[in-house]
Amino acid sequence: MIRRILLTVLAGAAVLLVPWTVYLAHTLPDRYDTGQWRAAWVGFDVALLLCFAVGAWLGMRRRRAAVPLLSATAAMLCCDAWFDVMLGWTSSERWTSVALAVFVEIPVAVVLAFAARRLLGDALPKRSVNLRDIALREDPRYHLVTRELPAAEEDVARRTGLTRVEVAECLKTLQDNGFVRRHRKGNWISIPHDLREPKPDDYDGADRERVTAFLDAKYANEVALLSWAAEHRDEFGPWATAQRTSTRLTEAEFRELDAEYRELITRYCHRRRRPAEGEKELSVRFYAFPPPEAVPA
Repeated sequence: MIRRILLTVLAGAAVLLVPWTVYLAHTLPDRYDTGQWRAAWVGFDVALLLCFAVGAWLGMRRRRAAVPLLSATAAMLCCDAWFDVMLGWTSSERWTSVALAVFVEIPVAVVLAFAARRLLGDALPKRSVNLRDIALREDPRYHLVTRELPAAEEDVARRTGLTRVEVAECLKTLQDNGFVRRHRKGNWISIPHDLREPKPDDYDGADRERVTAFLDAKYANEVALLSWAAEHRDEFGPWATAQRTSTRLTEAEFRELDAEYRELITRYCHRRRRPAEGEKELSVRFYAFPPPEAVPA
């Protein structure tokens, strides 16, 4: 509904601007004296400076809030180039304005637009776990293959003990489901996902039982993993941390907390495109829930 209203507003604005533009083209004078000329341009440049500064700060931290700011900065640069050229066309500095627009302002605007698009595309694919995902998780070969990535097929086969044909089939299935892709250099790499839990009520019959069993096994594995981590907590050195707290939030505030966590984990999942010396795979968990009145034994 909201999307339909937005599209209607955009289409209506485009239609209404046609006669308005024609009207302005026939009624506006070629010359017009105005006041506050210096304040207008200095104020515009101050706003542009702030956009660059805040955009750089957000971009370095890969915050998704940088997307609209980078887009706005690109639009402002295009406006700056247009008015610099058009308003200075009769002056002696018109070719300077043209050169700045062609070689500085427009290229920088294009770079910012692509940077915004890249940040927008860095969001983790978001969807609910489906029956195909459950089937993949039930086959241990897929765990073996994905744990060895990034790597080439032959390297995965050597490390896992699977045949080259099995590895190729696993990678093809994972690729079809959006979990891996082949890098331009030939290696296969994992694609992080934001997978939401499936709801058993969305399924019927045997599928519902399968989804329920999957969730039961998932949380049993989580409890076992947490118990193992607690037993070995003195063995991790600087490679482990644990935080817990209790707070009171409204539902809207809780959703905000959840969104900020997802943004943070997305930023670190995309922090580096290739393996680095000294890195380790880490299991990261985030649970938030209303506690029971009495902690169970």
